[in-house]
Amino acid sequence: MDVNAIVVGNAASGAAYFNGAGKCRACHNPDTDFKGIGARYDPFVLQGRIINPRGGRGPIRPSTVRVTLPSGQTVSGRLVAVDDFSVTMIDDAGVRRSLSRDNEVPKVEITDPYQAHLDNLLKITDKQMHDLTAYLVTLK
Repeated sequence: MDVNAIVVGNAASGAAYFNGAGKCRACHNPDTDFKGIGARYDPFVLQGRIINPRGGRGPIRPSTVRVTLPSGQTVSGRLVAVDDFSVTMIDDAGVRRSLSRDNEVPKVEITDPYQAHLDNLLKITDKQMHDLTAYLVTLK
């Protein structure tokens, strides 16, 4: 399969999307963290990371969690698991902690570094995705 065959978008439109409606620039900069991304990854991988930022190569940034206990004390760390009944984390001291939940007690706030990608996935059109891919390929 020719991985370059998916580069069918308009790079200028992709740059406009990156800097505008896509809000990519809120987290990424073509002159720093994305400098050379078009040389490091083939177009197939780049497009895949738009859809699934946790997939592929590269470091994965974990979700973090902050739990506010009924006493007002807070505990935070790297999220391991969460459901309606408990939240499990590795706290800032490196200790694994599981806390029971009952409805909204304790208060659980999760920060997912990839949330913007997931939210955008519901809105991005095929054309915008192909344009964005074509733009990212130019970042050599």
